Formats: sequence, C-alpha cells, structure tokens
Amino acid sequence: MPADRRLELHPLLPPLVEYGLITPDIAHRLSALPADTTRHPLERIAELGPCLERLTQWLAEQAGQIYLRIDPLKIDVATVVPLMSHAFAQRHGILAVAVDAQTVTVASAQPYVTCWEAGLAQVLKRSITRVVANPQDIQRCIGEFYRLAKSVNGAEQKVTAPGHPDLLNLGSSDQEPDANDAHIVHIVDWLLQYAFAQRASDIHIEPCRDQGRVRLRIDGLLHDVYQFPPQVAVAVVSRLKSLGRMNVAEKRKPQDGRVKTKSPAGMEIELRLSTLPTAFGEKLVMRIFDPQVLLKNFDQLGLSDDDRHRWNAMTRQTNGIILVTGPTGSGKTSTLYTTLKQLATREVNLCTVEDPIEMVEPAFNQMQVQHNIDLTFASGIRALLRQDPDIIMIGEIRDQETAEMAIQAALTGHLVLSTLHTNDAPSAISRLQELGIAHYLIKATLLGVMAQRLVRVLCPYCKRMGDDGHEAVGCAECRHSGYRGRAGVYEIMILNESLKALITPGADVQALRQAAMAHGMCSLRMAGMQKVRTGQTSLAEVLRVTPSDSVTNP
Repeated sequence: MPADRRLELHPLLPPLVEYGLITPDIAHRLSALPADTTRHPLERIAELGPCLERLTQWLAEQAGQIYLRIDPLKIDVATVVPLMSHAFAQRHGILAVAVDAQTVTVASAQPYVTCWEAGLAQVLKRSITRVVANPQDIQRCIGEFYRLAKSVNGAEQKVTAPGHPDLLNLGSSDQEPDANDAHIVHIVDWLLQYAFAQRASDIHIEPCRDQGRVRLRIDGLLHDVYQFPPQVAVAVVSRLKSLGRMNVAEKRKPQDGRVKTKSPAGMEIELRLSTLPTAFGEKLVMRIFDPQVLLKNFDQLGLSDDDRHRWNAMTRQTNGIILVTGPTGSGKTSTLYTTLKQLATREVNLCTVEDPIEMVEPAFNQMQVQHNIDLTFASGIRALLRQDPDIIMIGEIRDQETAEMAIQAALTGHLVLSTLHTNDAPSAISRLQELGIAHYLIKATLLGVMAQRLVRVLCPYCKRMGDDGHEAVGCAECRHSGYRGRAGVYEIMILNESLKALITPGADVQALRQAAMAHGMCSLRMAGMQKVRTGQTSLAEVLRVTPSDSVTNP
C-alpha cells in the first residue's frame, strides 16, 4: 500500500481472505457496504469477521510494526498527554504511550500515514517509535486522557492560593479546595469508574512532597495510576470525604466513611473510606466491596472438597468458637460472609458485631462498633447475648475483653465466628493465650481455626507448562501480568482430643502443627502446591504468598 494513504475497506478484503481471517462470503458482504470515512475499516470488518484485536495484530504484521494492546496501567498519563495537543492527537488518530530522553512511542491504527511524524519529532526533539494499536482503544484513551488532563489543569488553577501561583503546599494557604467544583467531580468520577474497570480492590491516594500519587491494588499488588498536583490531590480527597459524610475540615486525625456508587455495568458497589494524617497531608484509602462476594459459594472461594468437609464439620456445631486467621486482604471477610449466608436460615437468629460493617446483608442482624459512645466489641457482644442469638459473628478479636466475651458466649451455648491476626492456624492458640485466655477455656470452647491466603490465578489464555509446573507468561488478556483473579488457599485445624491435650500453658506451636498435620491438616504451603499441580497458580506465587512450612517444605 502506498505511503501516506489511509486504510480503506475494499483494498483490505483480498489480503484478509488470502490470510484466512475472513471468508469470501464475508468479503462479498463487506464489499457491498457504502464508503464510511468516520470509522476505521477494521472496525467495520470486525462486525462480520474476527475480533478487532486479531485484525489489528494482522495489520501490524503487514506493516512491519510492533503491535501494542493499550493498557492504561502501563501508561504514565500525566507525562505523555502534554507531548501533543488534543486537537493534534484527535486529527491524526494517534496517542503517545511512552517517552524517554531520546524517544517517544506513538500508537496509531493507520500505519501507512506518516505526515505527522517529522513535525512531532522536531517539536519534541526526540525520535518517534511507532506501534499499531486497536483504533477503538486509541480513540477511547484520547478522549479519557485529555478530558482528565483538562480537569486536572482546571482544578489546579482554581485551588492554587491567590497571589501564590506556584504554591505547592495547600496546607499553608487559607484557601479550601472546592469539593463540588466540576473539574474535581469529573476527576473523582473517572477515578472510581477506572478502578472498577481495572478490577481493583483498593484505591490509594497518597500525598507526597511534590505530587499526590494514585495507586490501585489489583489481584493483591499495587499499581501506580496517576500523579496529581498536590493541590488537586487535596481537592480530590476533600470531595471523597464529603461523599463519605466525613468532616472535611478535620485533617488532623483519622476518619472513616462510606460511599455507595454504581459500576459501569450499573451494579451497586460500596466503598469504605479511611483517612490518615501524614507528613504531607491526608492519605485516603478506599476499599471496594463487590456485592458479588455475598453470592459466592465455597467452590468460587477456592476451597477443596476436603476443605469444605472440614469447615462444614465445624460450622454445623451448635456452640463453640471458630476462628479465621490471616493478614489484611487475605479474604477473611469473603469466607465469613459466605459462611454466614449459608448459616442464616429462618430457624436461627444470627447477629454480628463489626468494625465497620463490611457489607450490609438483610439475612442477618448487623451491629456497628462505635467507640465514641463506648459501643465496643465487648459491650456489643454483651448486648447481643441478651438478644437470644444462636450464632454470633465478631468482626475481630483484638483484646482480652473481647476474647473473654467470645469465650463466655461459647460457654453459654452459642456458636461464635471471628477473626484473629496470626500467620497460621496453630499460632491462634498462642495468640489467645497472649490475650490472657486460660488454656482450659481454649480447650473447652475452640472448635477449630482456619488460616487463609489469596494466591493469584494463572491467566487461562497464556499459562504454560514449565519445569516446576505451570508458569505465568503474560498476554493481552491479563495485561501481561500472567495472572487474572485470585483464589484462596486454606489451612484448617480441627481441635480433636489429641490436639486439645497439647493446649497447655505456653503451648508449643510447633508440636501443635505437627500433631494437626498428622490428623489431616493441610498446611497453607501444601494447599498452594495442590493448586500448582492442578494448573491454577504458579510455584513462584505460592512461595511468595504462603509462609514457609517447617514440617513439609516443598
């Protein structure tokens, strides 16, 4: 095809038939279509033929250029957007996706159009590296990136203190950012919708010396997303605090709040907000709670058949304590809510005391801890015991008083579920003793402990078999991480008489672990290795997430 000629529909059809990407019948139907200069020809072909991504890959091969699937997480938007104007990008259908001291990488869906290259290289004083990308992705990102940049610039001008246009630290100014400014509203809306689209579980807005950084946690790992000017970051935090019904003027102490919004698909999603004062301003973290968590079953959580059998054996009991342990973000909430949903039949009174209520569920009664009026976990449990409960869920056992009330509830004929922060299941025994619970009370009430972690699941489109089992590769479907989604690995210790005999003052955790494994407990590391053998995750991921096992190292 001649240089500086835009792609047209009809000349593309014969080579696509020759390469087997479309059939002669589809080519005939496409050839009858009228000319349309408003849409890229590959978009029109994709409506009847293969997917647009495959067609774009073919085009890149024909043009001898690199194919790029645009991943916004891999683009430093704040850096690349100023390289060219919105009008220039829109007119030529191009998008800068990367830049360094010598080169600018530009994505285009018209590989044979070169009229813009020389001028851009001269203005930027850098060479141009071309890549071919999906025309729909290019147009969508041009719209999103430049709208965001416009809002950031507009917001920055409005929140800069009068007379101090270069002021970086808004905290030293008397001017408060307007949380309802249209630019700030757009930035917050973009941030939330973008996080939902990226399957993020948490959004972090972090003040630094020279900018405010935004990061998303996706499949357990944090990714840098954007860097706002510090004044804009303050305004964004203020907007979110306002939405969360928090005190916008109070910046000296931590606060908590909630926001309900909708995903791009129209699903209601709840966000839990938490602020923290830091050296450079307020840090805000939003945890995104997917309502689908309440609809998950144990298969979707990743429990094996043996795990489910052992877990159900404990939860079928009418009284006693069951503990779920693991670090923050290990899936304890999902496990507990899935279990409570299963237990909350019409025949039982199920009550929870939480700090905060993670997700509202009509099937059971939920109480919010409120320290400002002395409604603590312990006083909440005390109140619940007068409500004729059958099952009580305590959000977390974190002090002696709460642990003692949980013990009392179990001794008086209630089933108690709660969480504890320990590395593995046997360590829960020593943790309860550290909280001041006598060993004989632990033996009398504790039914069992389940420790858990979340491992990233290998992308089904690109995983491959290696020397140590399946390995992560990376492809367009998983944004080149090699993983897509997460699943739980579990270590379930049921307290039988043999294990109870080992619960003594200053119990030996290692002896408990060995005895538990002798009685059928599968360690976290072993549970992870089972998922490696079945091709669900990789050895590297299991070694990263699970604690080393001194009894059976793989």
